[in-house]
Amino acid sequence: VQLVESGGGMVHPGGSLRLSCAASGFTFNSADMSWVRQAPGKGPEWVSSINPSSGTKYYADFVKGRFTISRDNSKNTLYLQMSNLKPEDTALYFCARDPNGLETLGEYDYRGRGTQVTVSS
Repeated sequence: VQLVESGGGMVHPGGSLRLSCAASGFTFNSADMSWVRQAPGKGPEWVSSINPSSGTKYYADFVKGRFTISRDNSKNTLYLQMSNLKPEDTALYFCARDPNGLETLGEYDYRGRGTQVTVSS
């Protein structure tokens, strides 16, 4: 299993970024997937999850209305569109595979190394 994130960077408050996660080594179109973030000195924090058909999406309250999770099963790629970014969104964002049908949001068995998002004026 390999998960490789990209698209991070530094933006001003109110800015936008689109993160991507390229997946390989497993059947992506059958996998529940999540985005999780980790700020310096803090533990992992679940952000959003999506089921294989994209028919079910979940968001943490602190990103509702600002972030959108999506996937392209033909490209084995997961996305996170982030808008109206805030300084408190600064973190390492990584994608992860959920092994248990989204029963426990934020649970994962594989994760990527992450891409850094920094929101600062």
